[in-house]
Amino acid sequence: MTETDYKDLAELLFKGEELKTPDEYEALYPYRKLGNKAEVTRLAPSPTGYIHLGNLYSALADERIAHTKDGVFFLRIEDTDAKRKVDGAVELVIEALSYFGIEFDEGAGLPEDDPANIYGPYTQSERVSIYHTYAKKLVEEGRAYPCFATEEELAKIREIQEKNNELTGYYGKYAVSRNLELDEIKKNLEEGRPYVIRLRSEGSPDKEFEFEDEIKKKVKLPENIHDVVLLKKDGIPTYHFAHVVDDHLMRTTLVLRGGEWLASLPIHIELFKALGWKHPKYAHTAHMMKIDEETGGKRKLSKRKDPEMGLSFYKEAGFHPECIKIYLMTLLNSNFEEWHKQNPGKPLEEFPFSVKHMNNSGALFDIDKLENICKNELSQMGVVELYTFLAGWAHEYEPAKKKVWFADENKFTDILMLLMGYGQKRRRKDLINAKQTFEQMAIFFNEFMPEREEFPVDDKTVVSVLKDYLTSYDYNDTNAEWFDKLGVIAMTNGFATDRKAYKEEPEKYKGDITTVATIVRIAVTGRSNTPDLWSINQILGLQTMVDRVEKVIRELEA
Repeated sequence: MTETDYKDLAELLFKGEELKTPDEYEALYPYRKLGNKAEVTRLAPSPTGYIHLGNLYSALADERIAHTKDGVFFLRIEDTDAKRKVDGAVELVIEALSYFGIEFDEGAGLPEDDPANIYGPYTQSERVSIYHTYAKKLVEEGRAYPCFATEEELAKIREIQEKNNELTGYYGKYAVSRNLELDEIKKNLEEGRPYVIRLRSEGSPDKEFEFEDEIKKKVKLPENIHDVVLLKKDGIPTYHFAHVVDDHLMRTTLVLRGGEWLASLPIHIELFKALGWKHPKYAHTAHMMKIDEETGGKRKLSKRKDPEMGLSFYKEAGFHPECIKIYLMTLLNSNFEEWHKQNPGKPLEEFPFSVKHMNNSGALFDIDKLENICKNELSQMGVVELYTFLAGWAHEYEPAKKKVWFADENKFTDILMLLMGYGQKRRRKDLINAKQTFEQMAIFFNEFMPEREEFPVDDKTVVSVLKDYLTSYDYNDTNAEWFDKLGVIAMTNGFATDRKAYKEEPEKYKGDITTVATIVRIAVTGRSNTPDLWSINQILGLQTMVDRVEKVIRELEA
């Protein structure tokens, strides 16, 4: 076809549409006035209603890359696949990431009158006319054409390619609509034959190009030879076309995405070239991996197999969002962990995040390491901060129990002080998340007392020890005075007063003083392993402690 034919074809295909010109869009979305080193990044999820760890992993990297250098981080919703769209999904993305302290500078879901939102709309289904403008431009220039191939014809082409052991797809001699003359196209349109708009690729099957990926460094890729679909039969763009147009007009400087998209990069590079635009930098991240319990090998984290893939897993368990972010930072930047150790207490926002230090191989997800980070970070928190976090979690996930837990603010604070080891030379590192913290706190509330463990000695001895304990107990005793009385009870009931004596002549004793302490501990808390028992008694109060011990005595004597 001639140059005139291409222009006539473009008018024919987009007849009746009131479209702006490319120049008008360039003026409407000007280049951002930012510093030379500033980056513009984006998170661009599909509105499926499922937000996962991979989204948070990418969002944290995007946010840090943008904000470390005074750039812009925005949210775009890629909803061109209507079948996957879930109502309320946009709000879910914003709320889920906000919980982890990740905020957008502009984008979908933010107030429409926000002065920052000048590059919108940020939802692809609301930008269809923009895509049509640029699809029309490509048709006018002979770089795109209507394809009338049916699903049956495409299936037949694929069958032939597979039989001949050829690359599958719509290209070269198999691109049957590629060289239709204008009259043939008009005839098809008059007959009402459905069509898609395809790119007329100029790639060569025997050529490669070298590309500098921001994470993987230099990679060699084959040129794109596929006449990929730009607009589907309903006029909605494909991901390939829409994201290229959007990233140009929204002035994205760096696209951070999963490594699975590297294979599509030749398509995107050709589209940028065909449209006459400079492409943004690309950084393809490694997959998040885990050790498979069955095989012992590594595999990708799976939405279907791994509950820890969903962000709801961490919220429902009450992992502190800052702990999750710190853990992910150890996966994202190889030098973060050392920096964090050298700068305790400094906010992670002060860390000089760099895409150049991002992992080039699979990032191995390790729940044990995450829990250890949580233990360390929670141990350094102030009691007010921890109290506030736990109260917020309980309000959302255990509202009925919250009334019991937080009925007495002073008592709850005292429990935290004990569990965290505040005031001691070394803080305790026992707490992982809110759910596990409240499980440890169960011993302080009659309503949630755990099932009692077995006593280490016979019932008769237990009863004798507990009766002596109640007789000698004085709430006003110091910790040292209280422990001295345990020594007397031990001696009276046939236990060694120190462990050394018991080890030297075990046949002479029923056990040592630690056995006596364990008997009292189980009677008071139900557990054989707890924080300092004298402190627990102080928090419980005299009557609660006495009631619990007497209840055990009655049960064993019954």
